Amino acid sequence: MKLKYIILAFSLLTLSVSCEKFEEMNENPNEPAEVSTNVLLPSAIRQSVNTHVTESFLLGNNIAQLTAKTLRTEVDDYRWNAFPTVWEGFYKSLTDIVVIERKAVEDGNEVLEGAIIVLKSWIFSNLTNSYGDIPYTSAINGFDSEFTPEYDLQEDIYADLLDELSRANTLLASGNGMIGSGDILLGGDANHWIRFCNSLRLRLLMTANNQIQDAGTQFAQIVAEEDIITSNNENVILDYLTGFPNQFPTLPLKTGDFDAVALSSTLLGVMDENKDPRLSRYARPDNDDYSNPTFTGADNGVGESCATSGSRLGAQFFDDPNQTSATELGLEDPNGMIITYAEVAFLLAEAADKGWIDDAVEPHYQNGIKASMDYYQVNYQAFGWADFDDFYNQASLAYTNRQDIWEQKWQALYFNGLEPYFELRRWYFESEMSFDGIPFMNAACENNNNNELPLRFLYPGEEQSLNEAAYQTAIERLDGGNNFNARIWLVE
Repeated sequence: MKLKYIILAFSLLTLSVSCEKFEEMNENPNEPAEVSTNVLLPSAIRQSVNTHVTESFLLGNNIAQLTAKTLRTEVDDYRWNAFPTVWEGFYKSLTDIVVIERKAVEDGNEVLEGAIIVLKSWIFSNLTNSYGDIPYTSAINGFDSEFTPEYDLQEDIYADLLDELSRANTLLASGNGMIGSGDILLGGDANHWIRFCNSLRLRLLMTANNQIQDAGTQFAQIVAEEDIITSNNENVILDYLTGFPNQFPTLPLKTGDFDAVALSSTLLGVMDENKDPRLSRYARPDNDDYSNPTFTGADNGVGESCATSGSRLGAQFFDDPNQTSATELGLEDPNGMIITYAEVAFLLAEAADKGWIDDAVEPHYQNGIKASMDYYQVNYQAFGWADFDDFYNQASLAYTNRQDIWEQKWQALYFNGLEPYFELRRWYFESEMSFDGIPFMNAACENNNNNELPLRFLYPGEEQSLNEAAYQTAIERLDGGNNFNARIWLVE
């Protein structure tokens, strides 16, 4: 990790500081003196969302049993390691972000500063949710030659993230400055960033739950006073391009790498029971017949009792010339999903169920399901339904308790980064560290962790050798050390 911080520092310094000794010699009047934020911002967005989507395919979907690995099954059967691409990918994306933030502050561009705080907070939330305590306050201080950053407590990180997002909301609403043309995520729309900001605040409060004493009060205040996502038109998603290297990350994969992940038997069991039309979006029918589709599911885990093959993932996620394409189905290219109206609706439903907000649960619950259906452009008729109302009115979908909200939210989080795992872990914790309280889920088949869900990713091995003092302090705070069963603050 020390090497990456040195590289980060070098990148920052070369972008902002020219060597005094050769300044006059190297100065070119025809070139800009510094890199524009409109050049850096697309890179920061693309790098972070690419990591987010890739880890959804490799980790998030599989851990939460939305999909299942058919090769290299250590994720599914709980033989976890550091998953260093999460650590490296998200920290690397901060390289451009810190330059943009400092430039925004220097220029007094409060709107851009607010947007970059939101993006940075989302990235750090992924990191701390994955590992627990992480380098945070001094993690991106390359300007100040900070190469061995200390690990902040997760509790302190959450408190600061929520404070920073509150500050970002104010900055974005100030009208001072603009985000610029480099915003490939939300088109430079400050109001859209405000909705992203406040919806992310709701997500973090729900993730922390009772670990934050006044989480419910804060949640209710945001809902009452601030703008949040209220429709699919306000989803925070990255529209990928059609050509390499700016495609959705699974599209350029080799066939064998793509087919190492299949529809899980767990998800198939739930969706098949409800005749859920999202099935033909999440997976390809085995018979390639979208008017009368059939599916199979692979078990998460590995062993003699585990089913090892399942339906391929949906046509949007991989283009096979021998099968019906997404274009033929009239489907849009896949997006990098960060936070959607479906998720926000389920956040509101659960908040109402908990008594955090004085709303009826069922309307939010219904809105969440419909928003997910609309997002995936489902074909109701192929599954025997006339329309959404016909589908929704079946008895098996009726809201009766909080677990119903969890089940529908779980399905809607398909391909949403590591969020399916973070939510599964929260539900597992609320169910007293047992799968018994999550009726739609079981421990992975023939797993290697005594049927217990791992609670965190391991710190990368290079941290031990290159950032040893900070690493040792961090693992000493973990009961059991750098172990995937060690409880982090979120599940204490």
